[in-house]
Amino acid sequence: MTVDPEQTVVNGELADVRRRLDVAYARVEGGLTLLNHRTEETAKTLDELNTRVTSLEHARWPLPSIAAITAAGALIVAVWQAFGR
Repeated sequence: MTVDPEQTVVNGELADVRRRLDVAYARVEGGLTLLNHRTEETAKTLDELNTRVTSLEHARWPLPSIAAITAAGALIVAVWQAFGR
């Protein structure tokens, strides 16, 4: 039984195509893994920032309260100046 030289070339080309497909597949899998990792990290950072913003919103003074305190202080100073002198 003789081996056809053309068949040997075809087998070599098939092996080369398989190798290239394996390399391309590994590259795509690596890229997808990296994107998945970055997405998880971004989601984690976003959750942390959301928590910080929520805590800052709860800790701030509402503007009407600040205006009322300022007005009361101004009224006290005005009364003190009017009666104190």
